[in-house]
Amino acid sequence: MSEMITADLVDLDLSADTKEAAARALAERMVAQGRVTDLEGFLADVAAREAQMPTGLDGGIGIPHCRSEYVTEPSLAFGRSAEGVDFGAPDGPADLIFLIAAPAGADDAHLTILSALARQLMNAEFTSALRSVGDAESAAALIRGDEPEGGTDSVATPVAASAGAATGSSAADGSTTAAATADQGAGADTGADAQPFRIVAVTSCPTGIAHTYMAAEALENAGRDAGVELVVEPQGSAGFTRLDPAVIAAADAVIFAHDVPVREKERFAGKPTIDVGVKAGINRPDELITEVRGKAERGEVTGGSAPTPVERGGEAGEGYGSMLRKWLMSGVSYMVPFVAAGGLLIALGFAIGGYEIKSAPSVMQHFVWTQTDSWAALMFQIGAVAFGFLVPVLAGYIAYGMADRPGLVPGFVGGMIASTINAGFLGGLAAGLIAGGVVLAIQKVKIPKAVRGIMPVVVIPLISTAIVGFLMFVVIGKPIASAQKGMTDWLNGLSGSNAILLGALLGLMMCFDLGGPVNKVAYTFATAGIAVSNPSDSAMKIMAAVMAAGMVPPLAMALATTVRGKLFTETERENGKAAWVLGASFISEGAIPFAAADPLRVIPSSMVGGAITGSLSMAFGATLRAPHGGIFVVPLIGHAFFYLIAIAVGMCVTAGLVVVLKGMRKQSVGGTAPGAPEDIAAPAAEPKQPVAA
Repeated sequence: MSEMITADLVDLDLSADTKEAAARALAERMVAQGRVTDLEGFLADVAAREAQMPTGLDGGIGIPHCRSEYVTEPSLAFGRSAEGVDFGAPDGPADLIFLIAAPAGADDAHLTILSALARQLMNAEFTSALRSVGDAESAAALIRGDEPEGGTDSVATPVAASAGAATGSSAADGSTTAAATADQGAGADTGADAQPFRIVAVTSCPTGIAHTYMAAEALENAGRDAGVELVVEPQGSAGFTRLDPAVIAAADAVIFAHDVPVREKERFAGKPTIDVGVKAGINRPDELITEVRGKAERGEVTGGSAPTPVERGGEAGEGYGSMLRKWLMSGVSYMVPFVAAGGLLIALGFAIGGYEIKSAPSVMQHFVWTQTDSWAALMFQIGAVAFGFLVPVLAGYIAYGMADRPGLVPGFVGGMIASTINAGFLGGLAAGLIAGGVVLAIQKVKIPKAVRGIMPVVVIPLISTAIVGFLMFVVIGKPIASAQKGMTDWLNGLSGSNAILLGALLGLMMCFDLGGPVNKVAYTFATAGIAVSNPSDSAMKIMAAVMAAGMVPPLAMALATTVRGKLFTETERENGKAAWVLGASFISEGAIPFAAADPLRVIPSSMVGGAITGSLSMAFGATLRAPHGGIFVVPLIGHAFFYLIAIAVGMCVTAGLVVVLKGMRKQSVGGTAPGAPEDIAAPAAEPKQPVAA
């Protein structure tokens, strides 16, 4: 097996001033060594990983990394910057920068070695030696863990030798453990005969290479310092070894430091739990240990469900606005499948049987197998039932995002009450937030140990549901229902320039973050209007405008790569072919690879085209009863021809803007085009490729 890092992959005088430039400089070394086959494609993968979460760490470390199909073998490139490069770490720029590249199908042995490097970065002696090493060969040898020659001091555990630490050290079950001497450390505070406080932890990150194991190492070190017995289960790319059930059963508390769902999370149910992002496990492990010990002393326990990062209530220190966004997005993400299923079934019912099908008798009383109207009525009535779940699901999973599984019952009940009193989506939002807040408040109450076991299944659901029901029926339900009616009346009254401006605004939102939170806000606003059995004409116009705008970015990028392919890399041209299908299927995320590689040109251009499409759709009076876009719903669109014209105009505008902006960059010979630090000179084989510094 060839070495993962050599002197050719080391730059001790890295001059880059941005994280994009730093990644590019190190990636170019990998390309020169044949370890990366497509520079732009690989950098797009690095940028996509960086967009998920900044890779800067406390202590002046940056670890941009990804798994990519353009990597031929697991590789490391190291750069040392005198000025420092901002990778988003809380304590400032990074002077030690590791670019970690793993093939899409890397084997466990390679991933283990990469994970061992991540652990070493938590070792102060190792990082200090990297800051003082004098030449590239010595730096590469230090990172590899080669035996020093001459007088060089040995530095901690070398990477190669410590590879086993990435998947388990001395624990018999293969998990990692805090120190073998935890009992002795605990004796200082609790007495020689007392059991040490026991914690089990799980760490994981999207790539499963770096942050997963760095968090594990940090938690182990903090546990050792605190005198607690702490065992970690890193759930990395190479798989994971499950903690012994006896170890979990004996634990006093649990720490989850993760950015992807914890696998088999139900194993840890019923224990005091801290649930944070993986970087919190790296940056403040001692605080997490203190916090979870406090929870254990107060008797706070949680269930065993496994929410994703967007569903969690946010980690300590996170702003309320950010936490609120996560809670709301939790509800929306669970609601969307009900919207799609119910809305499409209702739309199909109307398409087959006409709008009068909503007055058809129940199919339980009258259903004729050979009659088209019976099938239309069946689709409509199934869809209507599915739509009936929208507000309860929204409220229930907002509460779930705040308070985990105990929030589900009061959330669902509050949402159903909102539907019953015609408080609609506004009532669902309020019910979900109230339910989550009530459950969190109840969980903070210190209770006797004897009744802790029935809290999640009896006490919390009973008290929280009663409180939420009282508030929704007696206190806030009627004002919210009045506000919902006022908003509906306002939408019904939209016409002329007001409707066109609203279409432009919704188009901008749909194209701003390509499937992100802002996009979802516009989508949810539109679906709220049609989530009734008899939506207004204005609500259906809004739905059409939103769906049309969402198709513009991927279709525009597909068009741009077709008409001016030389302005794009080979990888982007291939992505452009797929973008035709994605755009036609209303998958805005098809434009993300282009936006990640060139955000300052692609995103504004997409927003302009989306705004034009949204305003034209409203001006043309196009309507859509289904909560979905794409070519599949064209038969369900009112004024379908003009709807398609609106999409075509927006697509052409966006494609034209992208081509013009990239062409301007091409003309900037030897200079730097504003907003394009990621671009490099074209290879000699393609002299007409866009050129920028």
